[in-house]
Amino acid sequence: MLMPWRLFLCQMALNIFYHIAKASLCLGGQDIFATVRENSHTGEFIANLSINGDPGASSIRLCLTGENADWFYLEGRTIRLNSSLSRTLDREVLGSVLIAALTCYEDETIRGQYRIMVEILNENDNMPHFLEDTIQPRYISELMAVNSMVFTVKAKDADGDTITYMTDKSSPDASYFRIDLPNSGMVILDKLLDFETKTQLQVVIYAVEMNTKEKYSTTAKVTVNVLDGDDHYPQFLPCYPDYESGDHTICTNPVYTVNITETDEDTLLYFSPGPIHAEDGDKDIQTPLVYSILSGDDNGRFTINHETGEITLLQRVENRLLNPSFRLRIMAAQLNDPKKYSVATALVHVISENRFAPYFNKTVYKGFLIENSSPATLVTTYGNQVLVIQAIDRDFRDEINPKVHYTLHPMTGTNKLYHITQDGIVIAKTDRLRAFDRHILEVIATDEESGETAHASVDIEVLQRGQPVPRSPFGEERLFGDMNAGMAGGIAALVVIVAMTAFFLLLWLAKRRRERRDPVDRGSVALGKHPNVEASSPISHRHILWE
Repeated sequence: MLMPWRLFLCQMALNIFYHIAKASLCLGGQDIFATVRENSHTGEFIANLSINGDPGASSIRLCLTGENADWFYLEGRTIRLNSSLSRTLDREVLGSVLIAALTCYEDETIRGQYRIMVEILNENDNMPHFLEDTIQPRYISELMAVNSMVFTVKAKDADGDTITYMTDKSSPDASYFRIDLPNSGMVILDKLLDFETKTQLQVVIYAVEMNTKEKYSTTAKVTVNVLDGDDHYPQFLPCYPDYESGDHTICTNPVYTVNITETDEDTLLYFSPGPIHAEDGDKDIQTPLVYSILSGDDNGRFTINHETGEITLLQRVENRLLNPSFRLRIMAAQLNDPKKYSVATALVHVISENRFAPYFNKTVYKGFLIENSSPATLVTTYGNQVLVIQAIDRDFRDEINPKVHYTLHPMTGTNKLYHITQDGIVIAKTDRLRAFDRHILEVIATDEESGETAHASVDIEVLQRGQPVPRSPFGEERLFGDMNAGMAGGIAALVVIVAMTAFFLLLWLAKRRRERRDPVDRGSVALGKHPNVEASSPISHRHILWE
């Protein structure tokens, strides 16, 4: 049995050994340097602890502290990742390194503190995206030279991947642009611009990762608005296309014409087509123009308004036979650049004074066609004569105005069946007509100098094959139009015989009446009076009757 003092010494020795053991529980620790892949799941292994004591023992306590400590948790001697579905490990958000501290406590006393530095290894989990200010709509002049830089695009990749740029060659406007240096994003003009042809272009650009196996990419559509440049000359209107290719048209200037008479003086001239007018070929600029007469003004006989292009005849033409016409060369030049100009011709014809309007001597012309398979046949009239429809103009000695133009206006359903020549002859497409067809056409005669018109109608009948054309409006053929020729001739002969018999019978009756006339009647005739005519005096007449 131990003595009390020995027991006391043993107890003292145990307490000293226990405190030594406790002091060594936080020893052996060191700073931790580890890595973890981006987007790793919760519980992912980070590092093992090298501390001697068991974490969680009653005499030792470990604690994670620091800015990023909540991204970790302890499981025994292991540090693991503390992420969740709603909180993923995103290197682009958190940065490349997570920093925390491991503190070791013994009986609430700090015995050691170690750094924890965990590098987040990058995963290619982001696609490139264009910087908004580099893909905004652009405005460039159509005069920009080919091979000039139009604009530069820029894309970013959160993963820091290398980006290259290229245009979509399949887009409609791809031929206008190119990218020579794929890493630069510089877009180069590859084709001349033309505001009059195309005012807006669109270029599609790809931004592609080149150093990753995924090769993620993104696209942007950049709108390029073409601004009008002063590159076109003035154009007289209306435009008569001389060459057309797609949206591009090359026009020939019109020839303006007008008629005047020998009596015209101090008169504003109205040309056809009119008025004389030109516009700047650059539609969006519309530079003001100035007009002038280059030649043909006949020593000031004609003058032009420099702003409007209106031409005025100042002096009358004394003799139209000596000056039947005038040719004026009109120039329209840009006010800000006289070297940009265009020239048109204005013709002034001197005609005799127009006193009479053209007219037709008939309101309705009668025409006939005989059914046949010919593609074209002249329309005839009575007597099988060619139908000629001609207007009369009393301003001419022969009443024929060579400036009269004829047009046909068929009624509904007869379009393209008839045509009239400028000699007034009507031509029909016979193979498209049938017997008993009847068409009413309107003929319009227009005096091309004065603009006056005359109207008439043409009544056309299609006859059966073998049926003769009537000789006159009231001929026998019209009377017996439904009979054949032999029957009509026989009936006509019978009518002649009956008429002659009636004539001789009337002569015989007249003779008998003269023989039976009473003396009073004979006296009246001898006196030059007719018995049925009253005398100038009723009394004398009564006296004669009752004498």
